[in-house]
Amino acid sequence: MAEYGEWNLKGATLSDVTAIKEYGVSRDFIVQGIRAGKLEYRESVIWGNPSLRILRSQLEQYIAEQLGSQQMGDKKAHAELSKIKKEIGGLKKKLATLEARKTEIETAMRK
Repeated sequence: MAEYGEWNLKGATLSDVTAIKEYGVSRDFIVQGIRAGKLEYRESVIWGNPSLRILRSQLEQYIAEQLGSQQMGDKKAHAELSKIKKEIGGLKKKLATLEARKTEIETAMRK
């Protein structure tokens, strides 16, 4: 099912916990997909907790088949928006730090 080397590509796999957060599906939904033969998985352990690694492309296709492509698009857009908001927040903090450092240097130069 999976393309050659897909398991090794960055961002091609995700844990069941991440899938639940990003796509709003339940663990039972993921297990159903595995049992139906629609999702390939690998067992893994993250910080001592067992989890399932699944292929993102297969999960997205399975969600579109089961729940409709509209919901898939909505979930993807929501996840992307969350990432963008997080990045903006980080950049704002970095900008504030740089502004403070700039002020310190300018004050020191005036003395």
